[in-house]
Amino acid sequence: MTSASRQPSQHAPELRAAARHLGRRRFLTTTGAAAALAFAVNLPAAGAASAAELDSRRIGENPFTLGIASGDPLPTSVLLWTRLAPRPYETDGGLPALRVPVQWELAHDSRFRRIVRRGSATAHPEYQHTVHVAVSDLDPGRGYYYRFRTGSWISATGRTRTAPATGTDSSRLRLAAVSCQAYHDGYYTAYGHLAEDDVDVVFHLGDYLYEYAVNSAGGARGYTDRVLPDVFNRETVTLEDYRLRYALYKSDPDLRAAHAAHPFVVTWDDHETENNYADGVSENEDPPEEFLLRRAAAYRAYWEHQPLRRTQLPHGPDAQLYRRLQWGRLAQFDVLDTRQYRSDQAYGDGSHVPGPESDDPARTITGATQERWLIDGWRTSRALWNVVPQQVTFSQRKLDLNPVAKLSMDAWDGYRASRQRVLAGARSAGVDNLMVLTGDVHVGYAFDIKADFDDPSSKTLGTEIVATSVTSGKDGSEKPSNWATYTEANPHLKYYNGQRGYVTVELGRSQARADFKTVAAVTTPGAAIRTAASFVTEVGKQGLRKV
Repeated sequence: MTSASRQPSQHAPELRAAARHLGRRRFLTTTGAAAALAFAVNLPAAGAASAAELDSRRIGENPFTLGIASGDPLPTSVLLWTRLAPRPYETDGGLPALRVPVQWELAHDSRFRRIVRRGSATAHPEYQHTVHVAVSDLDPGRGYYYRFRTGSWISATGRTRTAPATGTDSSRLRLAAVSCQAYHDGYYTAYGHLAEDDVDVVFHLGDYLYEYAVNSAGGARGYTDRVLPDVFNRETVTLEDYRLRYALYKSDPDLRAAHAAHPFVVTWDDHETENNYADGVSENEDPPEEFLLRRAAAYRAYWEHQPLRRTQLPHGPDAQLYRRLQWGRLAQFDVLDTRQYRSDQAYGDGSHVPGPESDDPARTITGATQERWLIDGWRTSRALWNVVPQQVTFSQRKLDLNPVAKLSMDAWDGYRASRQRVLAGARSAGVDNLMVLTGDVHVGYAFDIKADFDDPSSKTLGTEIVATSVTSGKDGSEKPSNWATYTEANPHLKYYNGQRGYVTVELGRSQARADFKTVAAVTTPGAAIRTAASFVTEVGKQGLRKV
């Protein structure tokens, strides 16, 4: 998220849509075989592509420099991830273009005396020597330890867990939500604290990566004891660029510690590709066929470097990232993608008063297919809490005190018909305990979701918890300059803090509690963590109350 915006287009919305369709068609046809080869769908088969195998005993440097991770816990399965990169800041990661055998182990104890599962996987050079292992036939609702091995090298030990069995009346789930971690804006201090926190799962709500250049001093980190190579001092455009940028981010010890400590559920926003893009429309309105090639590169690098399953593997410039996870009968998580399928931002993006363009009923932030999937999932949900981890501010957020206030055209306020359909779907499905988890805006918010945002006395339909950034925006402040304006203009806004950190949410059988955790600074390392504010919302009686 940034304050930059596109200039209003000279074309009607339907012409922009036609241009996007043409761009997608041209990408899939005129780039033809080259695109198919560059972004193959399946892992290389035995005897094809990288047929030769490296003798892992020849790896003379630690290949686990980028850590390990786990993700998307299911009742009997969890996804394990690592990448082999002895020299992570080099294009090839310091390995030849050969297959590398990798062994993995899953155990009940951290010393691996009680091994539950073990096996082998292959790190393919076509996928930057990343490894994705879906371990199955596990016990529901249980914690595990895992690690990888290749040659004489053993990775760090990670902790993960499975979800409770379907239909189980779990009494508690404690999650953390994080977002927006611009490397060049500061240290990942919040992740160091999160690694020590007692949570079951972490939801990353977007902007894991930023496409902007990082100078030799690491931007606001101001390194004096190291010099980053020039490969980072440029905007990410190519597959090589994105892969190298993930290497930089994942080399941070606090981020690695958080991944090793907890399973992550990830979804992207815009900066993993490019600021404020919308479907096939780039920020600078580049030719669609060019932008889709960039998007294909970004999506592939994202999948390679995250603990994601094969079902999320991109097909060229497309990837189905939205998905549903269950935590027994306590919670259903409908993880959204509000970037890949959205209509172009109205009025050239930025802030604008609502009008015919932004309120066009045909406009969508989720796409019709994802919207139907979300509402249909609510209709069949048996969960006490229905939680929607997603990217941009869902609740109305007036940006000034004018009679007709400006709204953000990049958030759900720029797609009010989409929001109305989703809320109508929640009501028709009988969703009583709705919670939206959001990132993007680099501040912490707590909203009551109202039936009519302009009528404070209207029914509260749910709550929205907005996680501040890990670093983006640098140190921030407890009360930003627009704090008084926002709190007066939006009576349903119950909390607003502009410092860095994360949020934890504990879901229970009678209530949910949100604790907003902040650090005083990220431009210098080592800041302490504090709970800036806490709120609860009760089952069957939605609305945030400060505690």
